[in-house]
Amino acid sequence: MENAMKTALLFLVLTLLVPVSAIASEVKTIDKDGLKGLLGSENLVLFDVRTGSDWSASEFKIKGAIRVEPGDVPAWAGSYPKEKTYVLYCA
Repeated sequence: MENAMKTALLFLVLTLLVPVSAIASEVKTIDKDGLKGLLGSENLVLFDVRTGSDWSASEFKIKGAIRVEPGDVPAWAGSYPKEKTYVLYCA
């Protein structure tokens, strides 16, 4: 029974991790100079995903960024058109 539990647990972990790593490999990163070139574009949606205390304590906020809770992605992710360019930052 112990081997069956280990096998089931391994299967569950692999099932959950493989799709996430496949998606993560498709996510691009951008540096601050690249972001500066995109600011002001109608195609850009900029999300500030810092936690509440980090966000409120910071004096640095990018004008036009939308503050969203990073742990609540399902609540806000589907609210935006898919054809836009999305940048998430947590400076």
